[in-house]
Amino acid sequence: MQNHNARRALLLVAVTAAVALGSGCADDSSTTPTPASRQSEVAERGASVMPFDLDRTTHQFSKTDTGGVQTVVADDLRDITQITLIRQHLTAEVERFRRGDFTDPARIHGGDMPGLEALRAHDGRITIDYQVDPGGGRVTYTTSDAALRDALHHWFDAQVSDHGQHATR
Repeated sequence: MQNHNARRALLLVAVTAAVALGSGCADDSSTTPTPASRQSEVAERGASVMPFDLDRTTHQFSKTDTGGVQTVVADDLRDITQITLIRQHLTAEVERFRRGDFTDPARIHGGDMPGLEALRAHDGRITIDYQVDPGGGRVTYTTSDAALRDALHHWFDAQVSDHGQHATR
């Protein structure tokens, strides 16, 4: 009988420990944002960096063999205000990106954003061109460096994920 009670006590301790550990894991996962809450946070931070309205514009990220193309357009091609704000923003960003200054994407997406570290150190090995698009603007990133191309692709993927409904591939 004593042996049976000892086993029951040991089982109770084991179950209690498992529940405690399990609830600790649940608490840890609650600090990791869900995709929807992450997208909401990014949209909120984006509003302090991007002058245009994310709900009235769309980002498109297209990967290429030599880098990629980022297009930002107004959802309504008659929305001259959004189109003007997009063009002003992209023109300024291209100048910064050419110098390796990716401060704005880091402010929106976080300093540990995939690809960001390599992009900051590109040192002219990425050609970054801006072009006016009928609904906004387009930035083309071109490189012959495979590691930088991969960094651009990871950076594009992170942006599509973080911007949710405001971005497409």
